[in-house]
Amino acid sequence: MKAAAFDYARPDSAGEAVALLAEARRAGRFAKPLAGGQSLGPMLNLRLAAPDLLIDVSRIEEMRGAEGATLGAALTHAEIEDGRVPDPTGGLLSPIARGIAYRAVRNRGTLGGSLSHADPAADWLTAFAALGAEVEILGPGGARRVSVERLSRAAFQSALGEDELMTRIHIPAPGPGARWGFHKIARKSGDFALAIGAVLLDPARGIARAVIGAVEAPPLVVADAGERLFAGEIGSDAPIRHYDEAAAADLVDATPLGADAYERRVHLVALRRAVQAAGTVP
Repeated sequence: MKAAAFDYARPDSAGEAVALLAEARRAGRFAKPLAGGQSLGPMLNLRLAAPDLLIDVSRIEEMRGAEGATLGAALTHAEIEDGRVPDPTGGLLSPIARGIAYRAVRNRGTLGGSLSHADPAADWLTAFAALGAEVEILGPGGARRVSVERLSRAAFQSALGEDELMTRIHIPAPGPGARWGFHKIARKSGDFALAIGAVLLDPARGIARAVIGAVEAPPLVVADAGERLFAGEIGSDAPIRHYDEAAAADLVDATPLGADAYERRVHLVALRRAVQAAGTVP
């Protein structure tokens, strides 16, 4: 199939893009931002989406940069994978980017596009939630920040308004001695995740966070994982001897996966492997 007819605009700034979105909304027209198009393109061709106006934000300079703990929303997965921009986490992001889809997709797909699409099985949604990242959203009334944890309201539904645009991702730099684990289970390389587990243990900042992703809903963020999963043993570099598998099972049961034994088990395995990757259990 082919996409329905649409108008096309390529603004020079994020402010201009937001103005176009707001103008379309006032006129009763359906406008969509376009970055890499790796999710939107197929939806257009299948006519699952039929916008009146596509607003190409892929080359807006303010959304393409990286400075300190901030990444532009129009940066591609490949740019993260290849280390072409500074990594505020000190090297945690490149392996995650490398596991997303295929190189052709990573060359075009963007951080902001993935987060805005709010697919529960997408890697960045779980990873950035575990890192405690925030996104900057620009709208007609100015900029606001939303934590990635609260960005996704339901599967494929984000907190962005019709006239708002995600412009940046702010990622807190891990403290000294921070440990991180991320594990995705998929049928084959390049597939969307069947289950994702992520863990961040950062004693210097008093953070012990675990995330269960790809649960057909927003990722489940466990902000008190130190107490719930590790009995508070997060203060040293030595392996943590205590990992409460029963507590992990209770967390998985709190997701929308239901009583499906396979789904339950595969998510438990993903979480445990993330814990192991963080070096927290022998």
